[in-house]
Amino acid sequence: MHESLMELLWSTSHFSGGNLEYVEGLFESYLVDPNSVSEEWRKCFDQLPRVSEAQSTDLPHSVIQEQFLQIGKNKFRAMPASSGVAVSSDHEQKQISVLQLINAYRVRGHQHATLDPLGLQKREKVADLDMGYHQLTGADLDTSFNVSSLFFNKESMKLGDIVSDLEKTYCGSIGYEFMHIVDTQEKAWLQQRVESVRSHPEYSQETRESLLERLTAAEGLEKYLASRYPGAKRFGLEGGESLIPMVNELIQRSGALGAKEVVIGMAHRGRLNVLVNTLGKNPKDLFDEFEGKKLVNTSGDVKYHQGFSSNVMTAGGEVHIALSFNPSHLEIVSPVVEGSVRARQDRRKDTTGKSVVPISIHGDAAFAGQGVVMETFQMSQTRAYRTGGTVHIVINNQVGFTTNRQEDSRSTEYATDVAKMIQAPIFHVNGDDPEAVLFVTQLALDYRYEFGRDVVIDMVCYRRRGHNETDEPSGTQPLMYNVISKLKTTRNLYAEKLIAGSVVSKELSDKMVNDNRENLDNGRHVAQSLVLESQTKMFVDWKPYLGVEWTDEGDTRYPLAELQDVAKKLTHVPDGVVVQRQVQKIYQDRDKMTAGALPLNWGYAETLAFATLLEQGYPIRITGQDSGRGTFSHRHAVVHSQKDGSTYIPLKHLSDDQPTLDLYDSYLSEEAVLAFEYGYASTSPQGLVVWEAQFGDFANGAQVVIDQFITSGEHKWGRLCGLTMLLPHGYEGQGPEHSSARLERFMQLCAEYNIQVCVPTTPSQIYHILRRQAIRPMRRPLIIMSPKSLLRHKQATSTLEDLAEGSFKTVLPEASESIAADKVKRIVLCSGKVYYDLINRREALEKDDVAVVRLEQLYPFPYADLESVLEQYKNVESLVWCQEEPKNQGAWHANRHRMNRVLEKLYPELKIRFAGRISSAAPAAGYMSVHVEEQEALVNDALVG
Repeated sequence: MHESLMELLWSTSHFSGGNLEYVEGLFESYLVDPNSVSEEWRKCFDQLPRVSEAQSTDLPHSVIQEQFLQIGKNKFRAMPASSGVAVSSDHEQKQISVLQLINAYRVRGHQHATLDPLGLQKREKVADLDMGYHQLTGADLDTSFNVSSLFFNKESMKLGDIVSDLEKTYCGSIGYEFMHIVDTQEKAWLQQRVESVRSHPEYSQETRESLLERLTAAEGLEKYLASRYPGAKRFGLEGGESLIPMVNELIQRSGALGAKEVVIGMAHRGRLNVLVNTLGKNPKDLFDEFEGKKLVNTSGDVKYHQGFSSNVMTAGGEVHIALSFNPSHLEIVSPVVEGSVRARQDRRKDTTGKSVVPISIHGDAAFAGQGVVMETFQMSQTRAYRTGGTVHIVINNQVGFTTNRQEDSRSTEYATDVAKMIQAPIFHVNGDDPEAVLFVTQLALDYRYEFGRDVVIDMVCYRRRGHNETDEPSGTQPLMYNVISKLKTTRNLYAEKLIAGSVVSKELSDKMVNDNRENLDNGRHVAQSLVLESQTKMFVDWKPYLGVEWTDEGDTRYPLAELQDVAKKLTHVPDGVVVQRQVQKIYQDRDKMTAGALPLNWGYAETLAFATLLEQGYPIRITGQDSGRGTFSHRHAVVHSQKDGSTYIPLKHLSDDQPTLDLYDSYLSEEAVLAFEYGYASTSPQGLVVWEAQFGDFANGAQVVIDQFITSGEHKWGRLCGLTMLLPHGYEGQGPEHSSARLERFMQLCAEYNIQVCVPTTPSQIYHILRRQAIRPMRRPLIIMSPKSLLRHKQATSTLEDLAEGSFKTVLPEASESIAADKVKRIVLCSGKVYYDLINRREALEKDDVAVVRLEQLYPFPYADLESVLEQYKNVESLVWCQEEPKNQGAWHANRHRMNRVLEKLYPELKIRFAGRISSAAPAAGYMSVHVEEQEALVNDALVG
């Protein structure tokens, strides 16, 4: 029977809960006296490796084995050398019960912790935190039990002291959730840090005074703004003032641990306070914003969306702090921060995340409700997106806008339960206990540095003034705000505690308040350790990218001989890498393209663009769900050996000193991944940053990023970003979800030269536009409607000479030499794949009086280039815009007035008409037969209609 028990233990990775406690108890008993357990369990435990064996073997252990080994290590360490005497079975059973009680506190003590400053939180009684549940009674309180696995500085304690210390450790102002972590080392580390000081470390007088000073600054700013600008929205921090000393400690401790940069993301609540009291924004500048003075040459944004950066001095040296700009879309800033952090880490060649630390500050309702939180957690340990762990702070106001009932705001016990999906430790802490807040802050950051993983601090507090300062919160939360109206502030509670303990005098406490008020009155900086003259080496030099005109196209040519040399490197695969048959054919064809025996296709031209940029010193980052291979198998930049599954990337082996190439297949996310890449590109201006959608319409899962950051970030916040988006687009009968990249949405967002929207139709065009995006210093997002069927279209080809010479053409003229300009009576303007349908149908109809002109750049609209192409046609009788998309979609409505600016000048008597699908609620038909019929009709209409 023991064999089946062993098999169960070894194969069950989720062996936990009460069963695990029971087995652990039996194992503890076995370690003291093997005869105290049944023969079946004794045989089971006999087969476990001993501690010395585990240390000398390289064999992997299951979670259960590791759990037993840790118990064994603790037990053997605490056991006297002469220990071999059997303990009475009654006492041993009690010992097991004590260990079960200890484990219950570790697992569920948080449910009895005093977390709510308002005292309104109703907690159900947890049965297994009661001694009676474990068959322990008051008569056992004076009995000593082994606790070596609980407190590392004691071997045994009386049960009464054990319970008292467990309550102090796990049921005070802090509630811990870390027993869901499967890594034994991490749990042991956390238990040691928490239990060794019973969650109550002794802080020095200096530390306590500093805590009080930071609370004074936090409360002082809110009171000052309330009196000076009554009724103005500010999303104040009142009720959550402990955030300021928390963030201050994170920055100072990060610097002491070696960090050089800290990037912070947060939504509205407390943002102004963080700006002034942490980052050192001059209060006078904030007051000017309240008074409506324009400080920047942009459309601007409300005060509580603004970003900022500064430098502070720490024990480890100067640290640069950046607060990311954020729209009202709450959690969307979280992945943007991760992207910015990764860019900074890459710039510093920091692969462990020690030099740049991300801090994300959340609201409880948004943390529980927004899906991007889960997506951001999911990226935390992936190769493409990891940043060495993020410190998450939840400002838990215990209420959303007006939704305060847990059954309405979420389906989980805590707002932070989503973090358990990546086994992040979660520290719930009462915001009215500043010293407890300080302890979990230090614990969280140290954990992040020790294990390189995310950690969550859930600071339970409240909102003193409702959602914003114009709300009357008692209308929807009468009981809560009845309590809040009578509640002393966090700062006052702590000041009274320190005064009562003779840590500070009342005079010093009052002086802190008066000094803070005086500094605010005089518009002086109130942040601690602010460096007013920062080291410039900490910053990226954006000067080359500022004020660049759109007309600066950059030189995208590349000498033919050098291009051929690069091409040869791209198809070289070393011996030992067994290339899959179809991939081998692709690489062989590329050799022929290099030699001129075959015309260049799309995938090769695109790869050559990347290669030549790398050769010229431009770093490249490409991510997407199928970016290595390409969704449509056109790229194959990553070769997978059929022998052992290893990978080889020719683009990484061009030269010894080439810049970085990051090429990753992403996890299945659009919103968080696109936001990450935006954050990366807006922090790292040099080179090329590309996000590729699997299908273009998948980008609508990231619409918030497109609307709030990519298309408007420069105008709102002055943030330049050179991100490139590759969105497969084209009507090939694949149905409504795999046809359109929703071109019309991007066109609707075009204004003030904010983005570039292009639809290249030849390999040389994609080659030059990708190179242009990296080479020219103009940094604005590039949206490419990339093809699907054109990737292998026999007519969509170029030559190596096309790549070596020339540039990206915003307008491509009529390509057929048989179309004489003086005979042209009709001009058909179009973009994208439909061009090839049009010229092939024109040839079948033998029409030589129709010119087909391609708009390859839809925005910024190429007025001069279009006029230059069209002015040769003097005898035109009709003008047509042809598109595959329905009339209410595509580029027709957005660009009609732009086309007319040129057409009315050249052909004032003519009106351009539309040829395409009729308006439709869906992007495309779902039946191939309908698609073919519609396609033929719109092409015929454009040419002869």
